[in-house]
Amino acid sequence: MIPREHAWRHWHDRAMSATPTGTPEATPTPGDRRARGAVAVAFATQGMVFISLTTRLPDVRREWDLSEVELSGLLLMMVLLAGAGSLLAERVAHRRDSGSTLRAGLLLVALAVPVLSTAPAFGVFVAGLAAYGVALGIVDATSNMQAVAVEQRYARPILPSFHGAWTFGGLVGAGLALAMGSLPFWTTAAIAVLPVAALFAAYLPRDHGEATDAAARIPVPWRPILLVGLGMVVFYMVDTSAQTWGPTYLDDAFSTPSSLVALATFPYLLASLVVRLAGDGLVARYGAVPVLRTGAMVASLALLVVVTAPTWPVVVLGFTLLGAGVSVVAPLSFSAAARIAGGPGADRAAVDAVVGRFNQFNYLGALLGSVLTGLVGSGSLRYGFALPMVIVLTLIPLARAFVPGAADQSPERPGQFLSG
Repeated sequence: MIPREHAWRHWHDRAMSATPTGTPEATPTPGDRRARGAVAVAFATQGMVFISLTTRLPDVRREWDLSEVELSGLLLMMVLLAGAGSLLAERVAHRRDSGSTLRAGLLLVALAVPVLSTAPAFGVFVAGLAAYGVALGIVDATSNMQAVAVEQRYARPILPSFHGAWTFGGLVGAGLALAMGSLPFWTTAAIAVLPVAALFAAYLPRDHGEATDAAARIPVPWRPILLVGLGMVVFYMVDTSAQTWGPTYLDDAFSTPSSLVALATFPYLLASLVVRLAGDGLVARYGAVPVLRTGAMVASLALLVVVTAPTWPVVVLGFTLLGAGVSVVAPLSFSAAARIAGGPGADRAAVDAVVGRFNQFNYLGALLGSVLTGLVGSGSLRYGFALPMVIVLTLIPLARAFVPGAADQSPERPGQFLSG
């Protein structure tokens, strides 16, 4: 049997550079399989809770009589606190491990959701939303730490399917929002049972002897990590724009029945799920570059449909195409970040630290998507969605950064990406 580290490196170099299949794989242990299932549950839980909340944003705005600018301010607060939560997860996971830190984040989600859903006063709602923002960052960072570790054990591409689990959870959340659209917002408190159940999953443990101070300060080349991170910023800008403002766009700009505004999210997630579940094979067969470039062109066309749509069913079609176009960017980004961190030959604590810091690109993109789209589209969200329509095309030149060695042909300039 080929050693796990060598198999992973061999697969990663071939898959990312679009070479044929036939790559040797490591044989997963029963513990690896249990960990894979557990991490998929964490992703699905995060997706379901997040989409269950964002699809009810029109209800939140009516409940507290918020303008689009005021709602943008609350979303800005949540995104900034999610970034803080991701940094906190990086620190705590280094000292303990990503599995126990993930459980702490899930517990905080379970506590925050009922508070913000049933708040008797606006201040209580803001406090609940702030706590959820921190928890969002913790769970995002640690679930990806776990996913990267499991992928390295399998020595083949599985990150797209993990992100597909997030999409599946979001799809269920959007479906529930469609089915329960006429119920008051406080009923969303019931989804808190999901993160409680996910606490008991069998996440991948780590040998605490791996957590060395030297590992936390490993030098990571700035140029490759920045270029791959920019790709993730673009994805999360587009993704958050669609999921945060899509329901509001249908509610404000069209005569969409109030019970159907979640259709801005549901087909988007359905298309994302299909492509992400197929993404493991697509990337192994064709490589990252053509998959990313094709997706970028599809996404830009989809947003053009959204911006120019005359009726709400056409908007729904545009969001569906958008979900198919951008769905694999995030998992490919995290996989590339793990390679930059050194792959399975590197210290698990070091890889966790890189993933936690890399996850900050997530929130920069979410900031641009949720806040700028709302501000630019304060008069009309058609203008707001025109912004990501253009920016998503930057994935075409950035795609080369996902190929080992292509991001920087000049001598690398190592930086202390993880220092301090």
